[in-house]
Amino acid sequence: MKGGFYLLLLFVAAVLEAGGDALVRTGLHSSLLVKRAEFLLLGGFVLFSYGIVVNLPDWDFGRLLGVYVTLFFLVAQLINYFGFGQKPSVAIIVGGALIVGGGLIISFWKP
Repeated sequence: MKGGFYLLLLFVAAVLEAGGDALVRTGLHSSLLVKRAEFLLLGGFVLFSYGIVVNLPDWDFGRLLGVYVTLFFLVAQLINYFGFGQKPSVAIIVGGALIVGGGLIISFWKP
């Protein structure tokens, strides 16, 4: 149960961080001042929420960082594809496979 809860919390944190970054990016590139301000404020709030979610639990974040980086990468690629319409390049796919592999090693390697 504890491992599943931490995984869910890390997934929520990854969604908040990547989503907040996407909102800030959208705000920075918006041509209307009102829309720019709305996206930047919302992005700031979402990124602040990420900071709370990721730091609230008392966990060994260094050990869970590999899983988090993997989840962040995957969520960021989904947002990039569905939110911005950009397909990942071969370099991103190959590099992403290394990121996922590293996350799996950190997660499942038994000393």
